[in-house]
Amino acid sequence: MASRPPAEDPAQDAPRVTAARHSAAGLPGVVHGLRASHAQMGLARTARTLLKVNQKDGFDCPGCAWPEGDGRHTAEFCENGAKAVAEEATLRRVTPEFFAAHPLSDLAGRSGYWLGQQGRITHPVYLPEGGDRYEPIGWEQAFSIIAEELAALDSPDEALFYTSGRTSNEAAFLLQLFAREYGTNNLPDCSNMCHESSGSALTETIGVGKGSVSLDDLHRADLIIVAGQNPGTNHPRMLTALEKAKQAGARIISVNPLPEAGLERFKNPQTPRGLLKGTALTDLFLQIRIGGDQALFRLLNKLLLDTRGAVDEEFVRTHTHGFEEFAAAARAADWDETLTATGLTRDEIERALRMILASRRTVVCWAMGLTQHKHSVATIREIVNLLLLRGAIGRPGAGVCPVRGHSNVQGDRTMGIFERPSEAFLDALDREFGITSPRHHGYDVVRSIRALRDGRAKVFFAMGGNFVAASPDTHVTEAAMRRARLTVHVSTKLNRSHAVTGTRALILPTLGRTDRDVQASGRQFVTVEDSMGLVHASRGNLPPASPHLLSEPAIVARMARAVLGPSSATPWEEFEKDYAAVRDRIARVIPGFEDFNARLAADPGGFALPHAPRDERRFPTATGKANFTAAPVEYPRVPEGRLLLQTLRSHDQYNTTVYGLDDRYRGIEGGRRVVLVHPDDAREQGLADGSYADLVGEWADGVERRAPRFRVVHYPTARGCAAAYYPETNVLVPLDATADVSNTPASKSVIVRLEQSPAD
Repeated sequence: MASRPPAEDPAQDAPRVTAARHSAAGLPGVVHGLRASHAQMGLARTARTLLKVNQKDGFDCPGCAWPEGDGRHTAEFCENGAKAVAEEATLRRVTPEFFAAHPLSDLAGRSGYWLGQQGRITHPVYLPEGGDRYEPIGWEQAFSIIAEELAALDSPDEALFYTSGRTSNEAAFLLQLFAREYGTNNLPDCSNMCHESSGSALTETIGVGKGSVSLDDLHRADLIIVAGQNPGTNHPRMLTALEKAKQAGARIISVNPLPEAGLERFKNPQTPRGLLKGTALTDLFLQIRIGGDQALFRLLNKLLLDTRGAVDEEFVRTHTHGFEEFAAAARAADWDETLTATGLTRDEIERALRMILASRRTVVCWAMGLTQHKHSVATIREIVNLLLLRGAIGRPGAGVCPVRGHSNVQGDRTMGIFERPSEAFLDALDREFGITSPRHHGYDVVRSIRALRDGRAKVFFAMGGNFVAASPDTHVTEAAMRRARLTVHVSTKLNRSHAVTGTRALILPTLGRTDRDVQASGRQFVTVEDSMGLVHASRGNLPPASPHLLSEPAIVARMARAVLGPSSATPWEEFEKDYAAVRDRIARVIPGFEDFNARLAADPGGFALPHAPRDERRFPTATGKANFTAAPVEYPRVPEGRLLLQTLRSHDQYNTTVYGLDDRYRGIEGGRRVVLVHPDDAREQGLADGSYADLVGEWADGVERRAPRFRVVHYPTARGCAAAYYPETNVLVPLDATADVSNTPASKSVIVRLEQSPAD
């Protein structure tokens, strides 16, 4: 049987600390994944559910966006995938009686872990103006409230429509269509907070804001560089691809401020050898200072230019633009500055150079360790520069690989969830539906928070996610959200955002990936796009958590009918009845989706979207070629006595969803309020291992941002660097500290001082 949810919030600031692990997965991963599944689902439901994860006739894991490939295992999931499924397919329920017993003040005082552990929400609920707790409400009344508030706005641009990466292609397409027919491009999404920097850099340099490699490319690579990424926790199934590449002869360079177990050794639980011994993955570990990556790649590019035969001159001559300006900047790279910026040694960088020179097929992978700095876009451009020098884009076994997080975050952007859509997209949308979409840009996440704060936005609608917890500058974000007239969250489970409301609030419970979806035309499926541009179907197999749930497409369609009324010619009712009708329209609006339904019928495993640089070595940029760039080298300058903090996940969480209070690979058990500090840095500040410190952010605005009482853990971070979990440390990230160009919060380079906690 499944276990009951916790009645009380456990303490999170007194963890047990043991030695960090040096391998990932293996039998412990299997045990922990199944234990979490059994606690939430019970034995029989666990078996019935997990065997459908990532299968062609099953559902897409609601966790990460890593692709499956053709040769799928019977158990095609990882430990954290099992936890993600268990959280959604749980037998625990949040009923109207729960809300009656827990006023908003009680929910606001609970941790995100406690809220998430309570289970699936069973009924739509409403917080009236002046009310102290949520109460049940009918669906039609809920949509009437949304329509009333949207109709009362002075401008459609006073409404915000946020999208989480869990949202299906069909629901995302309908939401952006509704928003634009209503009259706004205010479509912030979770990508604004993670890989927006990747999209910005890649669109400018190669013409497509997505990765250019497939799983086969990874398997065929000679060299894989993994920078600013921890696949062992955040994308565990990627370890299988790295293992396969290693077995085929690839070498791997890891670039990270922290040693990570998953990149040291992978114990593949699918094989006897994996369970017993595993595979060593990293050949060269570059323990870089936080934010030093652009300087590293710039110097490597200088060294390539200085090495006879290192540059693919034919590729550069035929396919690129801007080489001379780039080359002049690269040749000016300075060894001393690079060593200061990176904390690396000359020998380490020269070893990396030799490995690059020995590789004809190079893939560079990265995640938020590269995308959440002021100079993130310039850093990713510099990676592209390196690959262009080597002719390593559009070549099998080579290319760029930004590893996306949430399972359909890339698909949502493809469907038009973007505050700055292209003219071509809007023209196609308008032709198909006979509407006139607004052409002025909308708000991204940071600008949405500012608009709420300043009273320029009054209605906030979220399709999934946990906006308040995921966003930077927690106190500013929460105060901004409380200024809204109405906040609406389409959700499966409780989270912090439900406790930080506008004057009125709605929680609209929806079907999850694991739930069977039956509409008027029969059983439905949805589609998602993975991190490598493959689109495939997802079919839930479990009875819905409650008969009172609506699917995401149904919620959008009914909201649109209530708001737009009979004047809308869009067939919203038809879209709710049959998602194939939505896909038919997607096929006519978005290139690459031609014959969408027919292709899925022919192969439920899906199809690859076109990618001109990968498929044709054609670069649809402003110049018609791949663009070299030459930005000035930047890296964080940290005052003496201060540290550079990166926010990160524990192994027991996915984004803001906290599954448990352990971080097994780093040796943290039973708590989350920890700060990882190099022993020498801690001793210089008089902080013993096990002592407690307040983390105090320092930024140009002079505002004190404080995260109190974190247990100090002496840990082998890069010197001058520290790490702590989000969302607890999002309070330290200033709203206006963002990446140039992409406006992504700079959550990976926060200057902090550590002050001994008063209670210590």
